[in-house]
Amino acid sequence: MSLNISLVLLLGILLAVLIRGGSLKAGPAVVSVLFGFFLASTSIAPEINRLVSSVVRMIGQIQL
Repeated sequence: MSLNISLVLLLGILLAVLIRGGSLKAGPAVVSVLFGFFLASTSIAPEINRLVSSVVRMIGQIQL
């Protein structure tokens, strides 16, 4: 069985759970989101994208 879910959606849900659970306050969450947004426009963004894609592919190859 294959499940396709956007990594952005998954991270957004995780962020919402952390904020609602009190593990992460709104201020640091906003700073983290802005950091990620601005990091995406730097020259290192393609390397980060390749790294995350490789990790996701490795996780996808794990058979239970």
